Amino acid sequence: MRKFMLLVAASVLLFTGVIHAQATPAAPTQAAATTQTLDLVGNWQGTLLVGKSLRVILRVSKVDGKLKAVFYSIDQTPKPIEVTSISLQGSAVTFEVKAAGLTYTGTMSPDGKSIVGKSSQGSQSFDLVLQSVTDDAMWPIPEPIKPMPADAKPDFDVVTVKPGNPDRQGKVFTVQGRHIITVNTTVNDLITMSYSLNAKEIINAPDWFATDKFDIDGVPDVEGQPNNEQLKMLIQKALTERFGLTFHHEDKEMNVYVLTVGKGGPKMKLTADKPSDLKAFFFTKLGALTVTNSTMQDFCNGMQFTVLDKPVVDHTGITDRFDFKLTWTPDESQFSAMGIRVPPPNPDDTTAPPGLYTALQEQLGLKMEAGKAMAPAMVIDKVEKPGAN
Repeated sequence: MRKFMLLVAASVLLFTGVIHAQATPAAPTQAAATTQTLDLVGNWQGTLLVGKSLRVILRVSKVDGKLKAVFYSIDQTPKPIEVTSISLQGSAVTFEVKAAGLTYTGTMSPDGKSIVGKSSQGSQSFDLVLQSVTDDAMWPIPEPIKPMPADAKPDFDVVTVKPGNPDRQGKVFTVQGRHIITVNTTVNDLITMSYSLNAKEIINAPDWFATDKFDIDGVPDVEGQPNNEQLKMLIQKALTERFGLTFHHEDKEMNVYVLTVGKGGPKMKLTADKPSDLKAFFFTKLGALTVTNSTMQDFCNGMQFTVLDKPVVDHTGITDRFDFKLTWTPDESQFSAMGIRVPPPNPDDTTAPPGLYTALQEQLGLKMEAGKAMAPAMVIDKVEKPGAN
């Protein structure tokens, strides 16, 4: 969850810089003199509206005659993200940040001072206008926030919970500085994320769990940026303190997906990260998953939260932590938990990656099958909608 969907997660207005010549011999020279050559090198900044305002900076240079760039989402992290590719063709600007699954397409104004376009991530697209600024006028890039002590068990110093916008698409879980933020999240989303459950493992929940959306913004009572487990702990405490959630656990036999080791054994790379380092589970696009510093149980939790329609049970017996990528062609049954409708695969596309179950075997040495197994269930005893802050 912490490789933010610049979400960054994460179409253009057209201008023309051509001056039409009059039918006189001097006109072409005059036109050439008044037409400005556009240049992308420099600092560009703008605000991305994804439920919350995210200030972003694009810094472009030229190395050996080629454009190079780094991208910042300064309200989420001070760390630069490498821009994978960038180009200026006439007035058309495009760039891609593969690590965030973000692409941008825009058009530069004739004076070269602004770019109007859209930033896209997955199925979501957001307007983003970038303005050219000097070093002095550029928003300051914050100092890196130190991590919260690994043994800290934080609570919220202050937290607000407000109804979400019912017309807003998508959902966001993120950390901006020390702020813990969710946008457009149902209680089902909050529970499945923080307790590592699938929605079908929540028993006796009221109907509004899956329909009413909420925005959460809170600051923990411990200095530093929380790790994944501390983030889950804080969401759990918001559920208890603001929604009055009480529950008990029961193991129940359910329809599940069972993950086991395939023939030939696992094909994943052991991570070099420490257990206390951040984990990552994020998509650069639908069906293109990056996982770092994660166990098989972490992988199952991520898959049942984002991709699959039933709980995923880890029967691999593997306890090591891995870094890996998985690429597959999703089908219509996948990603519904994220509110995404996946079109049916094109049977005529011979270049498309395989389906999920084949990709797991071929790329990771894992096997996943539907079946029945005991799985933990959360039985709701009491819950209520939060009052106004």
